Amino acid sequence: MAKKKPADSNIAAENRKARFNYEIIETLEAGLVLTGTEVKSLREGKASIAEAYATEEQGELWLINSNLPEYLQANRFNHNPKRRRKLLVHRTQLNKLAGAVQRDGMTLVPLKIYFDERGMAKMELAVAKGKNAPDKRQTIKEREWNRQKARILKEG
Repeated sequence: MAKKKPADSNIAAENRKARFNYEIIETLEAGLVLTGTEVKSLREGKASIAEAYATEEQGELWLINSNLPEYLQANRFNHNPKRRRKLLVHRTQLNKLAGAVQRDGMTLVPLKIYFDERGMAKMELAVAKGKNAPDKRQTIKEREWNRQKARILKEG
């Protein structure tokens, strides 16, 4: 019987600052439309989605400003590292996301790109609201308190 890999080993790119800069309201899974060299580049784990965001244009969802570096072995058949990539979601989800962005001033932020059990590239997308400076300070306080609490409990 094959041993199942932990979920963390399948993560190709992660936006670690997203949870600090944004208040996450809701998350959902979206598929990615990629070329062959983009998939190979993702499997190397050198992609960056730190400054990326998603937007709805003409009834489709697009990932903008993500950076998937060129796959060096592909030579002239390589992809453009900063190109816009189409995200695949159901029509009802798209309408809900577009409504949240237009009506409530939310932002669509990618949290991570990973490969599912079938080897398909997926993205965890979040509907988020930007935090201001006092909110960020509160987040830092909570994180430091949790670390301190863990140290106290560990010591006895």
